[in-house]
This record gives sequence, C-alpha cells and structure tokens, in this order.
Amino acid sequence: MNLAKVCLGMGRKCCLVDLGTHELKLEDRVVVLREDGLALGRVITIFRNLDPDRAPAKVKPLVRPATLEDLEQAARNAVLEERAYRFCLERVETRQLPIYLVRVECLFDTSKVVFFFTAPGRVDFRDLVKDLVQEFRTRIELRQIGVRHRAKMVGGLGICGRPLCCSSFLHEFEPVSVRMAKEQQLSLNPSKISGICGRLMCCLTYEYNTYQEIRKHLPRLGKRVTLPEGEGKIIRYNLIRQVATLEMEDGGELEIPLAQLPTHNAPPESGNRGQEPES
Repeated sequence: MNLAKVCLGMGRKCCLVDLGTHELKLEDRVVVLREDGLALGRVITIFRNLDPDRAPAKVKPLVRPATLEDLEQAARNAVLEERAYRFCLERVETRQLPIYLVRVECLFDTSKVVFFFTAPGRVDFRDLVKDLVQEFRTRIELRQIGVRHRAKMVGGLGICGRPLCCSSFLHEFEPVSVRMAKEQQLSLNPSKISGICGRLMCCLTYEYNTYQEIRKHLPRLGKRVTLPEGEGKIIRYNLIRQVATLEMEDGGELEIPLAQLPTHNAPPESGNRGQEPES
C-alpha cells in the first residue's frame, strides 16, 4: 500500500491519500476529495509498501493527478479569491462593520466562496452577505475564527526565527496555560511567552510533560536536605542543566547536580491539580 502526505495550502491541514496504482513523486499536484468537496494539493511525502493492516484509519481517496485543466481552474480560483477579498473589504468599510477579513477561499468547483474573519464579538453581517451573493452569484459563507486560527492562516515567523508551528506542522491547537511556563521556569513577561497571535505560544506544551515527569522524582521546593557540606533548603531547580540550588545555613547558595540529591518520592511542587484556563 502506498500513501502520500498532501499539503492543501498554508494554514490548511495536510492529509494522507491512498495512491492506489498511481505513480507520483514529490511536489506533484493532485486532486483529492475533502469533506466539503474537491481540493488541489501538493505531495510533500510518500510512504511506500506499507502494511494495509497498519495503515491509518483516516485516509482520503486520490481523485486524480492534477491535469492541465485542474491547474488552470486553480489559477482562475486564485483570481476569484483575490477579487472577492478586495470587494468584501470595500463593503466592510462602507458598512462600517467591526470585521477583520483574514482570507477568502473558493471551493475547487466554485460552488461556494468562504470568507474567514475575526471580530471582537458577534456581528450582524446579513447585509454584507446580500452584497456578496449579488456580486458573485454563488453560495456565500462568512466564518468567524479566533486569533490563533488567523495566525495559522496568515503565517509568519515566531520569536525563534522559524515559521509558525501552527502554519507549518500543527494540526490541532492544544490548550496552553501559564502553569506550563511556570513549570519550565520561564519568564512570565507576556511579550516573551506570547506568539504573534497574542496568545500563549503553542511550543510551551512541547516539553511540559517531560518537566512534570522529572519533577515527580525530585524533592519539592523548600525541602531541607542534608549533604556532606551541611544542611540546606532547595530553592530552585534548573532541569535543563540538571542542577539544583540550595540555600545553606550560613546564607550562601550551593549548586549541585540533581543526581546528588537524596532520593525522595514527594509529589512535584505543582501537584496534579489540572491545567489553568487558557490565557
């Protein structure tokens, strides 16, 4: 069984496609069947000779390798999307609606045009829909999205200098909490732990479980331990460097490797009380 990972565009989910008897190579354009209709995608990975019994459950059918007509249709759709975007912006400004238009997507067969937007609250856009239907004579959908999905659609660079995780490889958004930053001893300055969407960075979740697992085997902060150098109180950990800092009886600080701490099965400082609500 041969599968291909197909990218449907920036900010859109990739999908696995059963190649069947088709012989494709990387960067080939293909037409696949999505839940809302046909879509044009690009092959970015190929998995050959997979055991059918171990194949993922969610595999989409490959309709056909893209033909010249398909590519021409995609080009016409792009022109339509650009025109629809500009027209919608004009009508939003004219009607003074509190809408930030993010993207316009046209289904491959042009049977529907979807306008993605963000807004501070609920918006009565019925008159705007009438304007759009009258102009484009097709089904119109206005879909309100959150700021994280806006960043996923628009793309950009994070503070790490790399493309945003949400627009490159993340399929779903996971809840992110301030507790994750605290557990990893990161600065709680919002400008340092927030992404360009203004929400907590998705990457705070990547190492969180590892930090929790390590802390399970460490004494809690504030515990007094006895060492050959004397008795001290644990005041902080640096789990990246694998060291602990103790405040000694004379007021000085002593940094020692975690392996030299007396073993203790106390629960981690943060406990197991669940995550805080998303910020």
